[in-house]
This record gives sequence, C-alpha cells and structure tokens, in this order.
Amino acid sequence: MSRLLIKPAKAQRVHQITPQNAGWKYVGFELYDVQAGQPLSLQQAGRELCLVVLSGSASVKVGEQRWNGVGGRSTVFDEQAPGVVYVPAGASAEVLADTAVELAVCSAPGQNNDRNNDRNNGQSNNQGNSGPARIIDEAMMSQEVRGQGSNTRYVRNILPESQPADSLLVVEVITPAGNWSSYPPHKHDRNALPEESQLEETYYHRLNPSSGYVHQRVYTDNRSLDETVSAEDRDVVLVPQGYHPVGVPHGYTSYYLNVMAGPVRAWRFANDPAHEWLLNKAQ
Repeated sequence: MSRLLIKPAKAQRVHQITPQNAGWKYVGFELYDVQAGQPLSLQQAGRELCLVVLSGSASVKVGEQRWNGVGGRSTVFDEQAPGVVYVPAGASAEVLADTAVELAVCSAPGQNNDRNNDRNNGQSNNQGNSGPARIIDEAMMSQEVRGQGSNTRYVRNILPESQPADSLLVVEVITPAGNWSSYPPHKHDRNALPEESQLEETYYHRLNPSSGYVHQRVYTDNRSLDETVSAEDRDVVLVPQGYHPVGVPHGYTSYYLNVMAGPVRAWRFANDPAHEWLLNKAQ
C-alpha cells in the first residue's frame, strides 16, 4: 500500500499523523470518535490546534473560557458549518461530548517554536499572531464555489489566511458525484513567494454513501513522485509535495478536510502547465 494512504484505526483515536511519522516538518492531524458523555484532553507542546467538530456536539474548555454546544451537524454532508475552536500553542483543551462526536484535531507549529525563525520578510501578516483561544463562528467561515461544470466543488474556509493563526490553514470541500476537485492539478511545494508557497497538506476523505471511494493522484513535474491511490471513507492522503487532484466516481458525493502548514502562512499555488489550458478555456 502507498505510504501516502493512511487507513483508519478501529479505536477512539482513528488517525494520528505527526510530522515524525509523516516524514515532514509542519502538519499534524488526529481524528477521534468520542462517545456521548466522554471527556477528551488535548494539548501539544509548541503546537497550535484547530479543533473541528465534524459531526455531533460538544462543550470545549480552554483555560477559563468555555463554549457549549459546539457543532451540531449530523454528518459532514449537512449544509451547515462545523463547530470550530482555535487553541493557541501552549494551551490545553478539554472536550466533553454532548452526543457522539467526530472530532478532527489539526495542528502545526505555534509561537515560541523554531518554525517562527523561518519568517520570510513579513509575507504572512498573521504569522506569530494567533491571538487567544476562540470559537470560530460560522459567519467567519467564508464560502465559495470553485470551478464549473464537472469541475464544480463547494468550499468552506474554516481557518483561512485572513484569520489569525501562527501556521495553520484549514478548509473543507464538498465535491458532487462525477466531478473533479483540486483540479486543474495544482501544487504548493516551493517557498517562492509571491508566486508559490511551500505547504504540506493532508486530505481527510468522507464519502456518501460510505461504501464509495475517490481517486487521488499525487505527482511532481519530474515524476520522482507519481502515485494514484483509491481513498475510501475515512482514509487520509498525505501530500508532501506535488500536484494532487481528486476524482469522484458517479453515484458518490465527496467530502474532504484539508490541513496545510509550511514555513510561511500563505496559500499560493502553481497549476500544472500541461493542464492550465483548461482555465483559459473556462474564461
């Protein structure tokens, strides 16, 4: 099996992706299935967290702050935002599930970490400016439709570059059956701002119905990396570098949660020149 494809565990902690086991430097991703009434303590030294209640409802406490009823959607395919709490580096979070909860824990280096030595001439004005723990209201999560025709997908920016954080960028995407996403193929693996930023990325995939799968190709210009994986429901795909389009078969709707981080907190991508003509045709 490809090293880029991570299968879910049959345990409370469904996924545990760290820089160490992923073989990179910045992005971490964990996924928990938390039963109603069950508590969960979360803290990662030197790393900021973005807690995304993908489904279900929970209370979240960080220091003296507490938020009740965080979340509320029944599945990731509901037409509503997830519940989201930002936790700055060094803080601990206590989660208490009101109902069964699917909880994503997105992480990346935070303040007072060596990563901030990589600041690049102030090109990210949020870097080192995470602010206090906070709930991210639905009104703060911008939505957009990208592409057209069989390239249409629906994007919710959970923690975009315009919102305070040290490293993290988090987004969720719904792609209808038969469509393509992250397409035309693009990459963000060079620290060459303003043209392109270097960002590691994870894709957490969900399918409706859950028996489905998507095809995701990860490849570089010189094909030193060129792998195509079939990701099933609850699989994670690692994107350390290269282009990474997703194709969704007929009959299934795709959801994925993206977590990105790199030396500079900016999302600047380059399209595969072989397929960039598609964008010119769409204009």
